[in-house]
Amino acid sequence: MVDVRTSAAAEPVGDVTAVLGEGPYWVPEDSCLLWVDIPNGLLHRTQLRSGDTVTVAIGPVSAAFPALGGGLLTAGGNRLRLHKPRAGGAQWTEHTIAELPARDAVRFNDASVDPAGRVWAGTMHTGETEPLGELYRLDPGRVLTPVVKGVTVSNGLGWSPDGSRMYYADSPMRRLDVFDYDPATGEAFQRRVFADLSHVAGVPDGLTVDADGCVWVAMWGGGVLRRFTPGGQQDAVLPLPVSRPTSCAFGGAGLAELFVTTASVDGTDAGRAAEPLAGRLLRVEPGPVGLPSASSWAAIPS
Repeated sequence: MVDVRTSAAAEPVGDVTAVLGEGPYWVPEDSCLLWVDIPNGLLHRTQLRSGDTVTVAIGPVSAAFPALGGGLLTAGGNRLRLHKPRAGGAQWTEHTIAELPARDAVRFNDASVDPAGRVWAGTMHTGETEPLGELYRLDPGRVLTPVVKGVTVSNGLGWSPDGSRMYYADSPMRRLDVFDYDPATGEAFQRRVFADLSHVAGVPDGLTVDADGCVWVAMWGGGVLRRFTPGGQQDAVLPLPVSRPTSCAFGGAGLAELFVTTASVDGTDAGRAAEPLAGRLLRVEPGPVGLPSASSWAAIPS
């Protein structure tokens, strides 16, 4: 198991500042990172080496990833949507894949794709106080099947290297949970506590898994990434220059770079002076290498 370089410094990629950056997703075919700014309904596509970013106003969005057959699948508001560029790429078409009944103060939040290409997406209570959210699996017939109910803020999702485990964070619970997982069927069962985070600063937000099977989680309000072994023991803490990291994903050559999305502090001059990198996309080389976020593109069932 590779040791973490806890002194590794995070640096910004590009010059875009998000209000609430989220959903980093590495696309190796294009050497770029997809990520979103939730309040502004923006999809960013940042080239790794140049830092150049193409931004598309896409409407409600909290996560985005490439879809088999072309286009991008997004979760946002109460819908999963497929977006494809028109000829020339200046405009995009949009098609609803699945939709939940609209509910006050409830929206999609984090989403991910399992090793078989199966789409998972969770909802949250926008006030972050009531257990009104759920975690859904997109099943044949484009049915959103609730798998976990009574969720306040459905957040990070990830799978072990062999696909036999699914990791999950409901942020206000201040813990990471793990399920046994069957990649052939998408069944998640035997939920249990993986890591209790109630004694540390911040709450668990987005997460990713590295090639050693260790789980990395961004601690919103804690200003760090924490890594846990497959046995649930914390073995490293990676400090960041921002207090509100939101999620993380490995990418770059050999999947040796870890990209971190972040949120702006409060929009004030004092806040910007204290955390000039808040809201930026960050990159760090932590030592361990990751699993590709695009190991399977999103498979949209018929």
